[in-house]
Amino acid sequence: MIIEGIKSPDDLKKIGRNRLPELAEEIRELIIRQVSVGGGHLSSNLGVVDLTIALHYVFEAPKDKIIWDVGHQSYAHKLLTGRFGSFQTLRQHKGLSGFPKMDESPYDAFGTGHSSTSISAALGIIEARDIIKNSQLPVPDSQLTNKVIAVIGDGAMTSGLAFEGLNHAGQLKKDLIVILNDNEMSISKNVGALSAYLNRILTAETFRKIKKEMKTLIENIPKVGNPMSKMAHKAEERLKGLFLPGIIFEELGFNYVGPIDGHDIEFLIDTFKRVRSSEEPVLLHLITRKGKGYKFSEDDPCVFHGIGPFEVETGLLKTAEGRQAALKEDYRKKSGTTYTDIFGETLIELASTDRRVVAVTAAMKEGTGLSLFAEKYPDRFYDVGIAEPHAVTFAAGLASQGIRPVVSIYSTFLQRAYDEIIHDVCLQRLPVVFAIDRAGIVGEDGATHQGLFDIAFLRHIPNLVLMAPRDAEELSMMLRFSLGHNGPSAIRYPRGKISHLSAASHLSQLAGASSPRSELEMGKAEILIDGEDISIIAIGNTVTPALKAAEMLIEDGITASVLNARFIKPLDKGLILSLAETTGRIVTVEEGVVAGGFGSAVLECLNNAGMTDVVVSMVGIGDEFVEHGPQPLLRKKHGLDEAGIYSACRTLFASHPSRL
Repeated sequence: MIIEGIKSPDDLKKIGRNRLPELAEEIRELIIRQVSVGGGHLSSNLGVVDLTIALHYVFEAPKDKIIWDVGHQSYAHKLLTGRFGSFQTLRQHKGLSGFPKMDESPYDAFGTGHSSTSISAALGIIEARDIIKNSQLPVPDSQLTNKVIAVIGDGAMTSGLAFEGLNHAGQLKKDLIVILNDNEMSISKNVGALSAYLNRILTAETFRKIKKEMKTLIENIPKVGNPMSKMAHKAEERLKGLFLPGIIFEELGFNYVGPIDGHDIEFLIDTFKRVRSSEEPVLLHLITRKGKGYKFSEDDPCVFHGIGPFEVETGLLKTAEGRQAALKEDYRKKSGTTYTDIFGETLIELASTDRRVVAVTAAMKEGTGLSLFAEKYPDRFYDVGIAEPHAVTFAAGLASQGIRPVVSIYSTFLQRAYDEIIHDVCLQRLPVVFAIDRAGIVGEDGATHQGLFDIAFLRHIPNLVLMAPRDAEELSMMLRFSLGHNGPSAIRYPRGKISHLSAASHLSQLAGASSPRSELEMGKAEILIDGEDISIIAIGNTVTPALKAAEMLIEDGITASVLNARFIKPLDKGLILSLAETTGRIVTVEEGVVAGGFGSAVLECLNNAGMTDVVVSMVGIGDEFVEHGPQPLLRKKHGLDEAGIYSACRTLFASHPSRL
């Protein structure tokens, strides 16, 4: 295999251009095989193989910085930058990250797990380069920066952040190269001989020099110079507008080149060589096909965007039980096996009886379980693109006129709309419901995607009600409750299957177990088990392992009360203080950061009540970012499984065998 001999981009440059298509096929086969075994992002990576090869063939990484946006399309980049030998560890615990990671490789110029950050980061890198050069600051050769290239997807370009970066780059007139990877449209008619000819002319050094010299010459003509120069510029823009769709980028200060066939490696190499010498911002518009080279992914790139293990020959998903299920069935018709499914099904039911109910998401229709809602109620579904701040303020506008918007966004992406949540929703007490998917430990996507901060950044906002369900029934109850609440509310729930059957089983077996309330009451928790020695106060998906820990404690002669908090805000202060008075020992459990989180809220409650003699142990995530790995492994590592909760209870009881 050609790829086996590539330890760095220098080795790639030694390969004849005629063999590069063969290399591209090898890389695609490797990516397909690896993702079929360990899961990952397939469609987007197959689509960028050719442009990745051309980039590394022309530019001099790592001195030339290549920034991938979103970073899930960097698999071919990893293979070409010395990571072929460890590629089988992709997305595995302690293995390669599924995204660019600066401390993983010097070729990963910037970490990009969230969308639309590349242009701003690239511009900052260029400006730092010039500051260092102009100031003659000492810097190792390995850190010297030459050209900076941002590879951004057309989906990522829907974000306002991308255009903020474009606007600033156009002002600074730096030699930034932006590659717009457009994989949503097919290759149009103007991608052909005429377009290629125009692009060669427009990117040629001779053309740029003539253009600049002619402008200077015309402007120096007495009296008529400036008007003639403006007329010439307008004529040029109109001519280019006949063939090129990039006038908006030209107006932002970029030289627009494209559209170009993003799978023609020969032409990509020639084009990259021409724009490499540009001293002004350049935007290259490439047309690629998501899933290229794998029929099932080409036919349904959305399903194969981010998937679990599958059978290469059939395109069928491998289930945990070793069975195969059609991907469409598994992803779109799961009949409520996950929290996401329950959310989508419940919202459809509620929307059927209330025409005010609408759904808003930010380019995550499938991921947030809204596909069926969009099909059933297309006039009440809004996908705003990768624009989370706009999604929140748009929903606030809807709510201000009596509509009941439900904004469904992953926890880690909702971080991008923090100001809008405060300023546009909560300050004005507008009834917007936030359905926060992927809250807690997400797994193999790693630190950029772990939804561990939402409790801490939401619970202190005035007017906001914050909840977390322990099972499917409770999620449905909370969604109904939120749509009936005349103010802002948020429900956080995790990625993965629902464990309510396990919880119900343990409740039925434990002495002192009580039945849950039939309906939710504002700020009211529920006691699932009564005990006298220690109180476990859990929230959301940590309730089930807390019940299992309580069962383990019984064997040690320790009886534990287990409280399903339900509400993070407002807390059920009366019940918490009553438990504290009874047991004197409290263990709080949350799948989120401890600092400023749910446990902190319980401590504040006790402190404000003057109950400073109650001993508290908080189980959650410490002051660190959680790396990638399987959810069960990460939960075990951070003490969030039943064994970890049991251990925390035993330690607290042993250190405080009697009340202080």
